[in-house]
Amino acid sequence: MYLIVGLGNPEAEYARTRHNMGVDVVNEIADKYKIAISREKFEGLYGSGEIEGEKVVLLKPQTFMNLSGDSVVEFVNFYKIELDKVIVVYDDIDTEPGKIRIRTKGGPGTHNGMKSVCFRLGSEEFPRVRVGIGMPEFKNDLINYVIGNIKDEEYDVLKEGINKAADAVVSIIKDGIDNAMNKYNA
Repeated sequence: MYLIVGLGNPEAEYARTRHNMGVDVVNEIADKYKIAISREKFEGLYGSGEIEGEKVVLLKPQTFMNLSGDSVVEFVNFYKIELDKVIVVYDDIDTEPGKIRIRTKGGPGTHNGMKSVCFRLGSEEFPRVRVGIGMPEFKNDLINYVIGNIKDEEYDVLKEGINKAADAVVSIIKDGIDNAMNKYNA
């Protein structure tokens, strides 16, 4: 069983922001595989189904971003999911909009949601898909950049990354993470 986590903020005001790329990817996967994300447990909104013959749980933590790990660790413990089958999807300022990066493990960088997930899991040894949002023109404007509204034309570029990330998650499940990295990190 895989746990696919989309990081974001649960409030409606953040629905179409750069910081919610993880949630957008999970929504894309849910739509494609007809998985209803409609149940609530462990401070998360989730749904279960099947992707490429594998059982999956799609999770959108309903905590603030910097507490995302609270929900993730509860699902991991409840379903007894091995960390190599926990795929966390989130926004990344160090990757260009429309691009993605897959990693088998690694530190959380400056991302507060990933800091929480790594801390609560007690590990950095789990796969992640980073969805590029690019860097703001002025670094001191980072908070407004990641949680601010996005113009339609910019969202179209970000949507390319969302679609690639959704395909990459499926590729990890179907073909293994090394093959997915070779395909999507090129």
